Amino acid sequence: MAVSYNKLWKLLIDKNMKKMELKKAAGIGSTTLSKLSKNQPVSMEVMIKLCGVLGCNIGDIMDVIENN
Repeated sequence: MAVSYNKLWKLLIDKNMKKMELKKAAGIGSTTLSKLSKNQPVSMEVMIKLCGVLGCNIGDIMDVIENN
């Protein structure tokens, strides 16, 4: 299974927020931001931080994609 954070990037656009602003507000590192940009899995702790900053649920910022 793979993940997609396309919803996260769309939400940032809707909120007029840059990736670096999200990084600072959520207190995540550059490596984590890079993983998100490459659609790589991140920890649940990171997802919770992002949701807290953006005022949303995990399903609002990511999708799990089934590989066939």
